[in-house]
Amino acid sequence: MAKSDRLTPVRSGAALPPADAAVSVEAAGWKELLEGLRSDEWVLRQGGGPDAIERQHKKGRLTARERIQKLCDPETGFFELGLFAAWKMYEEWGGAPSAGTITGFARVADRLCMVIANDATVKAGAFFPMTAKKVLRAQRIAMDNRLPVIYLVDSSGVFLPLQDEIFPDEDDFGRIFRNNAKLSAMGVPQLAAILGPCVAGGAYLPVMCDKVVMTDGAGLYIAGPALVKAAIGQDVSSEDLGGAKLHASLSGTIDFREPNDEDAILRIRSLAGHWPPSPTPAFRRGPGKPTEYPVSEVVKAVPVSGGEYDVRKVIDGLIDAGSFDEYKAEFGRTLVCGTARIDGWSVGIVASQKQHVRDPGRAFELGGVIYPESADKAARFVLDCNQNRIPLVFLQDVNGFMVGRQAEVAGIIRSGAKLVNAVANSVVPKFTIILGGSYGAGNYALCGKAYDPRLILAWPTCRYAVMGGEQAARTLLDLKLAQLKKSGKTFSEAQMEALRQEILKDYGEQVDPRYAAARLWIDSIIDPSQTRACLALGLEIAAQNPDVAEFKVGVFQT
Repeated sequence: MAKSDRLTPVRSGAALPPADAAVSVEAAGWKELLEGLRSDEWVLRQGGGPDAIERQHKKGRLTARERIQKLCDPETGFFELGLFAAWKMYEEWGGAPSAGTITGFARVADRLCMVIANDATVKAGAFFPMTAKKVLRAQRIAMDNRLPVIYLVDSSGVFLPLQDEIFPDEDDFGRIFRNNAKLSAMGVPQLAAILGPCVAGGAYLPVMCDKVVMTDGAGLYIAGPALVKAAIGQDVSSEDLGGAKLHASLSGTIDFREPNDEDAILRIRSLAGHWPPSPTPAFRRGPGKPTEYPVSEVVKAVPVSGGEYDVRKVIDGLIDAGSFDEYKAEFGRTLVCGTARIDGWSVGIVASQKQHVRDPGRAFELGGVIYPESADKAARFVLDCNQNRIPLVFLQDVNGFMVGRQAEVAGIIRSGAKLVNAVANSVVPKFTIILGGSYGAGNYALCGKAYDPRLILAWPTCRYAVMGGEQAARTLLDLKLAQLKKSGKTFSEAQMEALRQEILKDYGEQVDPRYAAARLWIDSIIDPSQTRACLALGLEIAAQNPDVAEFKVGVFQT
């Protein structure tokens, strides 16, 4: 697969495959979902909108997206992370599209790196609470994968009305600079270009990088002119207080002074050309092969409306043809496990099986539910992949663990704990794709965000919650009615149904993948046809870190 194929934006313009009569309804559903996703993405990529973009240009500056485009190697793309960050949040402040910052993978001077760029068209690049969390997530990915980091700085600092939610905690603003120091100690290269304001605590970010580039007209200071005047009565211009000339010739804080954005980006590209080459991967890679059928047809395998399907058809659309060795194929069949190759990289796959098990002479098993034997199988498989240094790919469409007396007697909690332990203590890179449901403890067992996946991506069909909508609506309705009865109120059947529908509507908004992406529970919502390319890129990125820790699981349930 060509490099450019692995760095295209997560937005496919390809038409859906022709649908026969049996799948025409599903194809129409997929078309609607994907068109809605692309429409929302287009709006978010406008940042603060046309007027804000024009204001940026009038200052003689490029927008963040224009800067990134010039930064990337020719004929390569930019794989964006966190596009939906802060989706429909902070609306009382006018919103913060993409949390006012852009993060993602780029290829610069033929090295994969993480790019973090303030979007000055959104509230002058101010940091909202989700902005800090988005930058921290990007830094975490860079740490885990030893990826060089390039910061394109153009920010007015913390968004003061929300300073109490940004400033002090371990996952807030200050952690960014701690991570600067930790990345440096790890030997991970960091470059910064100051292309606009860089104020207060935020001034530490570029200065804690290996090399600092600054443009004329940008400003770098602990306190801006207005605050300096208020604090000590000194009347000083931005240029005289912290302009590029001052920091190049007097303070010595910056390393390179450039006249404009274009020259600053050229300088960054030149400096990146001196980075050391990528290390030898710790994971096995052989020659890559095409998939069994075009990846654009993977959507045919999964009903957009939910229901049964054979996850092996999805797997066949993601892996090199003929490379799947299924593990314990006849045992624990609601999870499918096995080794395969993706673009030549060896991977272990743990996938929810949505096909029900209906074998004569044995109990019926619901697809998408984890049973004791499924958990036992998957736990052992995860252990084996760690033993053999095989990265793990989790495909989630899971309703959770089986409930009821029979499941308890069979040891569902014990088996589930075993799987959670194995996943939590895994030392090989983990990648998670949420195809459909991601409910309750099933999210944990199949490597949800809390279990350190290198990347966690979701299809537009993703549903992310403690439980399904209908079950939640019944539970919440029962609680609401109990409260009302205590106050002496009664409800008719029609009123109860109206209340149920209201609860379903609210819950439906919360299980939408955009809601999860807004809170960075997932890194990106992707077109299913991009899944293989995303995984291939993720594996290449993971290979940048050759260090694999010793695998230990501690006390393990048997």
